[in-house]
Amino acid sequence: MATTESQLEDQEPGAAEGGSADEEVEARVGWRYTLKKVKRDATARIGLYIVAFVIFVAAFAAIDSNLSRLTFGALSDYTAAQALPFFDHPTRIPPPGEGNPNQPPMFLDGGTLSQPLGTDPQGRDYFTRIVYGSQVSVSVGLAATAIGLIGGTIIGSIAGYYGGWVDDVLMRSIETVYAIPPLVLIIVFTVFVSGGSPDIQYAVIGVGIAFIPVFARIIRSRVLSVREMDYIEAARAAGVKDRNIIRRHVIPNSFAPVMVYATLQIGVTILIVAGLSFLGYGAQPPTPDWGEMLRIAHGRYMHSNIWLSIWPGLAILVTIMGFNLFGDGLQDALDPRIKN
Repeated sequence: MATTESQLEDQEPGAAEGGSADEEVEARVGWRYTLKKVKRDATARIGLYIVAFVIFVAAFAAIDSNLSRLTFGALSDYTAAQALPFFDHPTRIPPPGEGNPNQPPMFLDGGTLSQPLGTDPQGRDYFTRIVYGSQVSVSVGLAATAIGLIGGTIIGSIAGYYGGWVDDVLMRSIETVYAIPPLVLIIVFTVFVSGGSPDIQYAVIGVGIAFIPVFARIIRSRVLSVREMDYIEAARAAGVKDRNIIRRHVIPNSFAPVMVYATLQIGVTILIVAGLSFLGYGAQPPTPDWGEMLRIAHGRYMHSNIWLSIWPGLAILVTIMGFNLFGDGLQDALDPRIKN
């Protein structure tokens, strides 16, 4: 029976070209295949776009703050910079006391295009501070999640691979940390290490340490099944050292659920660090941080200028929603039970 054109189109590329079964399997794994599945999901695609946009804004803020005179900050000598305030660094626009404090957004009476989101009580442009606040929020979210991810991966992999008393000692130790409420642990760690002078760096380390037990338990559960695979037994029989087996085989084949959880955890981390800044244990003035901006807007300015609370709150909401949507799509893409 002759093969129709539609049947040829339905075949896998490897099968149509005479490829082997291994090539067909290889086409269904890897980061390219995963990204392709994420792009097919409308919800995950929206999350990916939001995450990419927030990271781009944060990267722009980081570059401009370090090389301001060589990049967009060079426009501060021109009149155009007055209409586009985000071309300036927040420490130069304008200094506290020189601007019009509590100016409303541009779509309200008294607002201007030069300050599209208005100004804060010190007269600083609010749009600029929101933009540069993304640098702080994204960087601390990635850094704190990386600390928990790396620490949890090391502990969970060793505990799951060796088992026995090694597993008992390591897991019981981190479960002691897990028993303490995370917010209490983070605040105590931040105050203790900083010597009574909280800063964002100590908050990041504290959040990362609080996340280590969760990551360790996730990867340990995967390692317990991976270590019984035939290729692990073959590597042991071939005389491969345990550390090389863990690094080359155990961790890579146990990492998918950890990466999904890490993506979701970035949004949670941003929310926690913003809460710490709101309580006074995170970023300190004049650092532009979304949580710190909410703290300033809370209380006396909540009713007189509600926009001071709305803008950083929306920034936190959109960023967390983006990471959560992307994490859900990544989970579906990495789930072998979902074929399409």
